[in-house]
Amino acid sequence: MRRRALILVEGGPWGCDLLYAQAAQRLGLHLIILSAHSTCDDNLAAEEIQTMRVDTSNLDALIRECSRIRATYDIVGIAGKSVAYATVGKLCRHFGLPGPNPASIELCQDKFLQRQLLADAGVPMPAYRLAANAKDVESSAAEIGLPVILKPTINGGSIGVRLCRNLDEVAEHTAYLLGGKHIWLSLPRILVEEFAQGPYYTADIMGNEVIGIAAGDFGPPPHFVYRQFTYPALLTDEEYNRIADVSLSCLRALDLSWGPTNIEFRWTRGGPVVIEVNPRMGGTPDPQLVRLAYGIDLITEHIKLVIGDECDLRKRHSHTAAARFLVADRDGALDWIGGDSQAAAVSGVAEAKLYVEPKTPIVRKGDYRDCIGHVIAASPTHAQTEAILQHAVDLIDWSITPFPIPDE
Repeated sequence: MRRRALILVEGGPWGCDLLYAQAAQRLGLHLIILSAHSTCDDNLAAEEIQTMRVDTSNLDALIRECSRIRATYDIVGIAGKSVAYATVGKLCRHFGLPGPNPASIELCQDKFLQRQLLADAGVPMPAYRLAANAKDVESSAAEIGLPVILKPTINGGSIGVRLCRNLDEVAEHTAYLLGGKHIWLSLPRILVEEFAQGPYYTADIMGNEVIGIAAGDFGPPPHFVYRQFTYPALLTDEEYNRIADVSLSCLRALDLSWGPTNIEFRWTRGGPVVIEVNPRMGGTPDPQLVRLAYGIDLITEHIKLVIGDECDLRKRHSHTAAARFLVADRDGALDWIGGDSQAAAVSGVAEAKLYVEPKTPIVRKGDYRDCIGHVIAASPTHAQTEAILQHAVDLIDWSITPFPIPDE
């Protein structure tokens, strides 16, 4: 009898591959990762995970690779977590396996098309315009009113996203995006959006069920680099229900009813407005926080859905879990970094992980790539979790020597 295998296309950053590997093993499955990049690390090697290099944007290449794998394994499911998610949906349909609707995913991945569909459904969101050149960007910013957010229509991880508080900043970031420095995943098109001011929240959804809502914080503007997530957010029942209702409206508007979805909000003076709908599971630390807060293993339940089993989304308990991201404070050469083992030993800390090693050059991008590690903690109360997290983070330190200034 052939071994049952789960295919993971691309995987995710900072340990998501390992979480999928462990969950697959608990379900008696062999995980095979298909990636366009190197995804192996010491943890994956220790788990004896197969990784194969393949162009994950090429459906035919993925079909060929999966067909070769089927000669040895019984492929019972195909999952994905990246920009190749629409291709994953097509791959699932080719092999007759459960998966997301690729047409809905493709529409959703274009931030402008997503905005149009949400607007047609009456979903509350910031004012927006589409711009293809500097003149369009400037006129759109004037129509909406400063400050505005500029972002590529297709991308993730806050890459290319910036808050522009005046016309000089608008011109500067437009020049950056259109001047050849930004790597476009599509035709160069810029979404100009009203800056929705207020607390930031994200809703985690599986199918048509809202699992929970987290609160998030960012580092200093003009960039949007995550600083902390806290699960669950401190909301009144009315606030929770309003966010949940808008979330379900988004699913209906975008025809998303299968699998995980992550929706970002700002709570403005008029209530919740949708910043973005991500037709996939949130990356680290979302799955870890949901498990610590509620006892729901989103990754295991996602795999069960992928292989055609029934999900169990019942909450086992109600704790507070939080993750603090470690972000470099300057560019330069990382001389040393440490304290993660001491942080991990703090009672209540679930994980302390560093993404970089000494001697790594640090060049901040103003997006998720600026994070150099994270700490995750949980306890029965919000205040206790915050105290544990701060104590653990204080134990981690590093030194960065600025790059030498070239002689002019």
